[in-house]
Amino acid sequence: MAKRRVEIPAMIAAIRRIPPLALIVFISCSLLIGLVWSIEAARSTNRHALANAAAQRQAQALSRAYAEQLRRGIGELDQITLTLKYYWEHTRGSVSLEDQAEHGMYPKSDGLYVLIVDSKGDTVSGTLPARVAVSDREYFRVHQAGRASGLYISEPYIGRTTGKQVLAFSRALRKPDGSFDGVVMVAVEAPYLAAFYDRSSLGEQDFIAVHRADGEFLAAKVGGTLDGNNARLFPAPPRFDQASGLKALDASQFADGAARLVAWQRLSGYPLTATVGLAAADIQAGADDASDHARQTALGVTALLAVAGFCGIVASLRAAERARREARVKDTYRLATDSAREGFFMIRSIADEHGEIVDFVVQDCNERGAAFVGFGRDELLGMRFRELYRGAALSKVMGIFRLAMDTGFHEDEFMARRDRGGRPLWLQRKLVRSEDALAMTVRDISDAKAHAQALARLACEDALTTLHNRHWLMQTMPQSLEAARAGGRQLALLFFDLDDFKNVNNTLGHAAGDDLLRLTALRLRAALRPGDHAVRLGGDEFTVVLEQVDSVDDVARITERVIAALGEPFVLSDGSRHEVHASIGISMFPDDGNDADTLLKHADIAMYAVKAGGKGQYRFYQPALSASLVQRLALEQALRDAVDEDQFVLHYQPRVDAVTGELRSMEALVRWQHPLRGLVGPLEFIGVAESMGLIEALGCQVADKVCRQLRAWQADGLPLVPVSINVSARQFNHGDVPGMIARCMSRHGVPASLLEVELTESCMLATDRPVADELTALKALGIKLLVDDFGTGYSSLSQLQQLDLDVLKVDRAFTAQLRNGREGMAFFRAIVSMAHVLRMSVVAEGVENAEELAILQDLGCDEVQGYYVSRPLPAAAAARLLRAGSLFPALLQSA
Repeated sequence: MAKRRVEIPAMIAAIRRIPPLALIVFISCSLLIGLVWSIEAARSTNRHALANAAAQRQAQALSRAYAEQLRRGIGELDQITLTLKYYWEHTRGSVSLEDQAEHGMYPKSDGLYVLIVDSKGDTVSGTLPARVAVSDREYFRVHQAGRASGLYISEPYIGRTTGKQVLAFSRALRKPDGSFDGVVMVAVEAPYLAAFYDRSSLGEQDFIAVHRADGEFLAAKVGGTLDGNNARLFPAPPRFDQASGLKALDASQFADGAARLVAWQRLSGYPLTATVGLAAADIQAGADDASDHARQTALGVTALLAVAGFCGIVASLRAAERARREARVKDTYRLATDSAREGFFMIRSIADEHGEIVDFVVQDCNERGAAFVGFGRDELLGMRFRELYRGAALSKVMGIFRLAMDTGFHEDEFMARRDRGGRPLWLQRKLVRSEDALAMTVRDISDAKAHAQALARLACEDALTTLHNRHWLMQTMPQSLEAARAGGRQLALLFFDLDDFKNVNNTLGHAAGDDLLRLTALRLRAALRPGDHAVRLGGDEFTVVLEQVDSVDDVARITERVIAALGEPFVLSDGSRHEVHASIGISMFPDDGNDADTLLKHADIAMYAVKAGGKGQYRFYQPALSASLVQRLALEQALRDAVDEDQFVLHYQPRVDAVTGELRSMEALVRWQHPLRGLVGPLEFIGVAESMGLIEALGCQVADKVCRQLRAWQADGLPLVPVSINVSARQFNHGDVPGMIARCMSRHGVPASLLEVELTESCMLATDRPVADELTALKALGIKLLVDDFGTGYSSLSQLQQLDLDVLKVDRAFTAQLRNGREGMAFFRAIVSMAHVLRMSVVAEGVENAEELAILQDLGCDEVQGYYVSRPLPAAAAARLLRAGSLFPALLQSA
């Protein structure tokens, strides 16, 4: 007891020796720690409540989203059955699924196939590789017994050809008398239904599933894995009384023993229920993790507060340790800087009594820095700038360092001197202000500078020929032109390419073409004078810059020498001999332009003029050459931009029944929506597009626009008629027209019955097999073929018969002759009779008035097209024609 009495006063004394601030810090830290843990407990409770509410919302949202995905996916399968049922019943069984699959109308997938079976259950047509009998299948018996009036979704069963569990979506086929005629069926693998919804947010024990109305399990995805076996999920099929809902199910109701929050949603229009389950263990996982993280944070704060109190006690010890550490760091810094590749300086400013900086002194540096200046470190320390520099050098250095003192930072590069090998020593200098001093870092960048200069040289040199390149030309031409202008001299620019170079490149390959270009560069150098510059612009295009020019005759002589040098046969590395020639255009400074771009353009124009008059010659630029060529070049460039930017729009001109005026078809006519000129007609650009090779790309755009417009009209519920597309002979010769059109139809879901192709008579005159094959391929797609502007070419009756065409469109020139006498009517009657014998319809183009229409009706013409019916109209206006009855003006006025 006595010993305890002694300890208590000693403890009290020890406490009194503790500074009051330390006690305040201890009490404050204790209170703050208690407050932190109280707040964390309240927040943890709130996190778990929010996690449970969020899980309920997520489960309901997922079930609705999955139900909508199922409804859309099954709706697409249902649309296939409806479409096939319609065509089967209305074509009396004339449907070939094999042919449709071959033309890409069904996705190439092992998990989906389509069958049409007869009333006995035998396959009539299908996408399976083998015929199967399905009379024993549940769905067939249901339809045979008449127990399903619409789409029937079967129980899962094992497919005979795939060996996998599949589901059948089927409809009954009916004969005209309503009796059972078989079944059309789309079958998919059972997990396909779960694959409609792909969400990365599902946990390993979360699931989505689909059930029939009778509780029959169809498919599921558990934790991102597709599964067609309900044994992994439900021991017994679940039943939900309401159309949608949310329920927490305990572990006993699942095969894997994991409790879940389950939400379900019945599908609108189909006897299916979409189910989503979120694992109860995962629902609170996020809240638990957040609480664990918050507790770790609270522990960190507790530790931080405890350390903060302890820091006051050991502050003096740390101060002493800090002083010792700074000394060691200073010694280590000196060791590191002395062995570094960079130079380090501490430069202190010296100011006069007015505060103006009058000099700088080297306060500290390393050995490397001193070596850059040409001194040893001990020699350099303490030296002033006035001792190191003289005259202009001193003024320049003082200005740089004063600027750094004013701005706080300066960085530059400068050449200090040349080394013993004569190579310049380039240094990078960086100055940073620190109070009244500057910290300077100096680094040797000589290697980097030499590398940059080498790169700059390579950037101006053509890698293949070692001539100057376009970059060099555009960099140096301004200086050359300025020098010529200042000296009152002329300058000539020669522009040329190699005639027939493409023949070598295309027949012998790029290696031979490169060989020819290298030989061209060698001959070009030999033909020029010293001081002349040869430039390869790219491909087989070259430019020559002649700076020392006294007269046009000098330029002509040099040009003739170049043409002669390049006119000699070239012997390539493979021993073959080739003759190419240079067509050279010449522009002169200052007469033909004051800048490089103008001179190049004018030389280019002169070169094209040479090519138009004969190759292997030269010509000086004249302003008269520009007008037509510039206009053509501008049109070509604008047309390229128009194709790249899709500046084209379509107008539609109706084709109607010659007697009733009923709309039968429309012809798609392309127009160019020029950004400056407005709407440009096809006569101005179609021929140019063909000569430039742009007609294939333009044709693809037109076909795609037509299919997209048909799809849009169909979506608006308009009654559709076929739309014809004009295809030129060049497209048939250079493009896969059937493939292009098939891709457009597939992309926009347009049937072949809504597309027609108009071809010119020049297509019919083609004797090569590919054109005939492409026409046959178009017919195989189910697309009608029309002969446009018949009578303007040289097609024969036998060619019409051989190509199996559908419609003959008689050129407007023959329509215009109908009112000029009997001969015009007799000729037209002969065309109509000939076409009808060949089972071809006849369309009269260019019908302008009621008199022509009456004559055509008497002659038995089938359809008419022209301004009397309607001008070509934009899509919005053409849509109104689809709703109209007769389009004849007289009938429309009386309606």
